Amino acid sequence: MLMMNEEFLKACRKEENSFVPVWYMRQAGRSQPEYRKLKEKYSLFDITHRPELCAQVTKLPVDQHGVDAAILYKDIMSPVPALGVNVEIKTGIGPVIDAPVRTMEDVEKLGTIEPQKDVPYVLETIQLLRQQLEVPLITFAGAPFTIASYMIEGGPSRDYHHTKAFMYSDPEAWFLLMDKLGDMSIAYAKAQIASGAQAFQIFDSWVGALNAEDFRHYIKPVMNRIFSELRTEGVPLILYGTGARHLLQDWNDLPIDVIGLDWRTSPREAREMGVTKALQGNLDPSILLAPWKVIEEKAKQILDEGMEEPGFIFNVGKGIFPQVQVETLQRLTAFIHDYSSEKLG
Repeated sequence: MLMMNEEFLKACRKEENSFVPVWYMRQAGRSQPEYRKLKEKYSLFDITHRPELCAQVTKLPVDQHGVDAAILYKDIMSPVPALGVNVEIKTGIGPVIDAPVRTMEDVEKLGTIEPQKDVPYVLETIQLLRQQLEVPLITFAGAPFTIASYMIEGGPSRDYHHTKAFMYSDPEAWFLLMDKLGDMSIAYAKAQIASGAQAFQIFDSWVGALNAEDFRHYIKPVMNRIFSELRTEGVPLILYGTGARHLLQDWNDLPIDVIGLDWRTSPREAREMGVTKALQGNLDPSILLAPWKVIEEKAKQILDEGMEEPGFIFNVGKGIFPQVQVETLQRLTAFIHDYSSEKLG
């Protein structure tokens, strides 16, 4: 094994850091010229099915930006075909499902995942990366609500009308779906951790579309079950979603280590709301197109608030998008390391 930079893992555990660790959601991908060149030849699923190529894409931002963690390159929908659901990732759209899940019968037909058989390429990529990386490897899964929203809507949605209607009108089918997706998340996560993942993040990207009462009734039980099952695996557990400020106290109740914030809630605000977990976030990625002086000012503010307590990881509040320059991320990473090490030193 290579010498490990453990600052990210220390922050997850709320231990003292010598500097604030940083990684960026979607750091592997669209903003990298090398990746765009690969995409001329390979689809996302093509890349993820080739472990050596997928490891190369995952590792590229670590080498290029100097970040303190790698996140496995794949899509949250990667395990869904194992359930018998046909998913296509369409450029410029996202996951598209030609036969949406809309009835109890549809839910009952869903299969189960056997990671070693259904996603061996994901596990092989993790094993390869553990031999190559000098920083911790984060892997991930989509949360049941977010995966369900794609399965029910048939693709991305702005309002989740079909998803909410299904949830409200057929709670028995809804809870069965949550159970099946919860089982998938647990099995998928455990296989990734057994293969060498050193932290695990659950993306509940769209759960902010629900109010807190509905989250507690329809979603929180399955999230509690997933994280309780994974608690024994011995790796830090992270939960992230967008527009979820109103759910932070409920998230703080879950057996997790880190809460990922979007740009709507600052680290200080989260702590004032009673959040006691380690925090990750929360630069608005749009700011990365602004002049450097603005980027530095915003990053400094986030760092100053984040460093008020141990347990802070710098990140963006949503994924990096294609127009962001590699040089900007390199400069930002260096600034985060330099500024925080001076303050913490």
